[in-house]
Amino acid sequence: MASFIETQFPVSKLSKESYKERKAGNTQTLTSLGKWWGRKPLILVRATIIGLLMPASNDAKKDREIFLKILTMDEDGLYQRKSKPIALKDVYGLLSTLERKEWFEPTGSETTPKLKVGTTAEDRQILQKIAFNRLSYDDKLTYCDRPEHIEGPSEEAWVEINAHLGTTANSLPELVKQLGETQFGHTPSVGDAFCGGGSVPFEAARIGCEAYGSDLNPVASLLTWAALNIVGGGEEVAEQVRQAQEKVYEAVDRQITEWGIEHNEKGCRADAYLYCNETRCPECGWMIPLAPSWVIGQRTRCIGKLKPDPINQRFDILIESDVSASEMAAAKAAGTVRDSKLVCPNPHPMDNEGNQRPQETPMVLIRGREGLRLWENDDLIPRKDDVLQERLYCIRWVKTYVDAKGKERTERYYRAPNQQDFDREAKVLGLLQERFDDWQEKGYIPSRQIEPGDETTRLQRERGWTHWHHLFNPRQLLILGTLAERITDLDVPIEQVSCLLSLWKCADYNAKLSQWDPTPSKEMVVHTFANQAFNTFLNYGSRGLLALDTSWFFKVNQRLIHNQGKVLPSDSRTTPIKPDIGLTDPPYADAINYHELSEFFLAWYDKPLQKLFPHWYIDSKRALAIRGRDESFRKSMADCYHNLANQMPTNGCQVVMFTHQDAGVWADLALILWASGLRVTTAWCIATETDSALKEGNYVQGTVLLVLRKQTSDNTAFLDEIYPKVELEVKRQLDSMLALEDEEDPNFGDTDYQLAAYAAALRVLTQYKNIEDIDVAYELSKPRKKGGDKSEIEKVIDEAVKIACDYLVPKGFDTFVWKNLTPEERFYLKGLDIESHGEYRTGAYQELARGFGLKDYKPFLESGKANQTRLKTATEFGTKTLGDIGFGASLVRNALFAIRETVRHESTQQGKSWLRAEVRDYWNQRKNLIEILRYLSTMGFKMGQWAIDAKAAELLAGALENDNV
Repeated sequence: MASFIETQFPVSKLSKESYKERKAGNTQTLTSLGKWWGRKPLILVRATIIGLLMPASNDAKKDREIFLKILTMDEDGLYQRKSKPIALKDVYGLLSTLERKEWFEPTGSETTPKLKVGTTAEDRQILQKIAFNRLSYDDKLTYCDRPEHIEGPSEEAWVEINAHLGTTANSLPELVKQLGETQFGHTPSVGDAFCGGGSVPFEAARIGCEAYGSDLNPVASLLTWAALNIVGGGEEVAEQVRQAQEKVYEAVDRQITEWGIEHNEKGCRADAYLYCNETRCPECGWMIPLAPSWVIGQRTRCIGKLKPDPINQRFDILIESDVSASEMAAAKAAGTVRDSKLVCPNPHPMDNEGNQRPQETPMVLIRGREGLRLWENDDLIPRKDDVLQERLYCIRWVKTYVDAKGKERTERYYRAPNQQDFDREAKVLGLLQERFDDWQEKGYIPSRQIEPGDETTRLQRERGWTHWHHLFNPRQLLILGTLAERITDLDVPIEQVSCLLSLWKCADYNAKLSQWDPTPSKEMVVHTFANQAFNTFLNYGSRGLLALDTSWFFKVNQRLIHNQGKVLPSDSRTTPIKPDIGLTDPPYADAINYHELSEFFLAWYDKPLQKLFPHWYIDSKRALAIRGRDESFRKSMADCYHNLANQMPTNGCQVVMFTHQDAGVWADLALILWASGLRVTTAWCIATETDSALKEGNYVQGTVLLVLRKQTSDNTAFLDEIYPKVELEVKRQLDSMLALEDEEDPNFGDTDYQLAAYAAALRVLTQYKNIEDIDVAYELSKPRKKGGDKSEIEKVIDEAVKIACDYLVPKGFDTFVWKNLTPEERFYLKGLDIESHGEYRTGAYQELARGFGLKDYKPFLESGKANQTRLKTATEFGTKTLGDIGFGASLVRNALFAIRETVRHESTQQGKSWLRAEVRDYWNQRKNLIEILRYLSTMGFKMGQWAIDAKAAELLAGALENDNV
């Protein structure tokens, strides 16, 4: 019997719930534990597991209703999750005229309505429910908690759920147990062999499954263990963690206060230190402090000013606050680093044209032909003859005082360091040097060397750093090392792990890679991993212990789990876990370099981790990491999924979460799954990625869920049989998606249909044991050359997308006319369709062009900027691309030019005359032209730039309808 997810899935609602969860930031359940890249939303994991366990009946509509009830995503479930009141004026706006008269005073206005005297609390709840039920799903979510925040469906909902499924459950764990026993004979087990941040094992355990997690990377394994045991430990563990954090923090605070390294002569305490590199200008010989800007705080209007010191041939840096707007602008422009070049602030000789331009020297030349000196283990600061030096140039102090009302207040101010501050810096270095060898041996501070890699090599190239502790200055190492030392005072493993995670977060926010953010809402040191890279900065911020409290004291978003599950670091090619359901989010062909980035954290707790988990290894296992896009990547992935398929029972399944829009990568995935002995049964696309400035470009916003079963067929097919079957499967897939569409609450976006075509092709390809024309082993091992010949599988997938593009006629457009248009015309009209739905990613248009077989689609674009891509309007085309062949001679292009002429002359006569003269067989093509013009006239309701052209298209269509010989 097929499962619910193999017949239908509420894609739109799940996308909205996933988006809400991702937008929750640090209030997401697991993010407080520490940084990991690409955690999947918990609601998506929950829905996937329930969707696999719930059988599909003959009543698809009822199945859908019950599934939504289980997830509290039905109307009653949403109201159960409602946690915020709807404002009275918004309630008023959602009521009918009669309802307003019934509930509100007649003098009440829409902006300040007043309820009638005598309205009870119960009456208010009735009003809230009436208004809530009239909101769209999106609007309802703004007033709701997430599904994870409540225990599950209501008692009334359980009655309906049990009646439909034949169960007797009163909670999600009970339901999961009963459904699992029906399907597998026992409580279902769920495993994730790429567990990463722990979303899958955590959510599986929370809803009652036996949960298993493994990951090659021990950092990921620790996060998953923490998710299950710390977050899943409930209130008791959360309180235990809080007390342990306080104990360590207070001990370190006392030590730092005793050392006197963060307090000044006035008793103020520093919470931020700003450092910059400096180097000697090769032209003038002066030492130049390096920073792209000298703006320190936009809200406080604080800047640094360079003051020449001719005697020492260097610059003092003056710190001034509350400066004027012109001084702020000057400080921003006065940066000494621009476009990876040193910009010397000293005046230089006139050039040949009599202009005085600043002397610019590329930083690559500053570093020298042979590169920078490589730091040795005991280097804690630059040596005197190093090319790049470091200096402290600003400190932010916190002044505590009692106001006139006897209330304690704090005030922050910036100041340039004085001699006492430099003396404290020297003391910090001395304290660290006294402890350095001992702390490295005990693992309180890192001792690991940095291995070369895609991300790590730049640390050596750009700074000369060779060990992980070189990424931290002495003050940072002393504070973090003192925290690590005090963690060893704790006896309970769960307390030690929680404080190690706190240390990890402090290291993220207190390294030389932690940038100072001067923006008004910040003025703070931000974390190292603002993106998925090691970014070296020529100026950076360092936090005092006072400012590390927000990193150290992470809030445990506790959710009690009765079955904590099992976690171990393990290679997915050999992992011993044998779950009924495998749910994985594997590394992709353009994967994040997890193995390198995670070593930043692993360096801080490798030795403590070995003591806490003696059966774990503490190596990032770089050599075994699956990465790249070559034949070794494909072979490694095939080995992983072959092992997972072997461990899976015959009636078990795998779900692969996959995010990519490249046909070549999908072809590789088909080979990988095929070689693993798995077949695709269905696929769905969920929007899981939030908009982000870090993702500007043509990124994919959806995650495709591929549901896989064991390959049991011995059938062999030929390629000439495959193509017609792919066409039928693509159309069947699209028809099923279109049948599920909801006019008011669409389930799918335009790119979902293109992704569905990929999945449909995979479903056909993987149902056969062999395809006579394809040698799987050879294809897996064959090197891919950029721009080289496409594999046979890639050709099949390209054909699937082409079928989808041809099949998906824009809404409201005549199907017969569509079939007679050229690929260029279809691309333009379908492009307008997806643009009208708010799609501005270049990748969507690239995919559309690929589907229609267009090699160059840029002439159609008005803007090709990332996430701002759109097509030209009729007027914007002007006379471009007009001609006697191709798109220039097509009906669509002539219709566009006729619209332009209508707009220009404010009359349909010129447009009609153009069409009569230029369109071959005008009288037989007139109806087709009218259809095109009618379609273009609808664009004005959807896109502002089409307002004038759309009106002209409407008038022109009318003129053609009335045209006669």
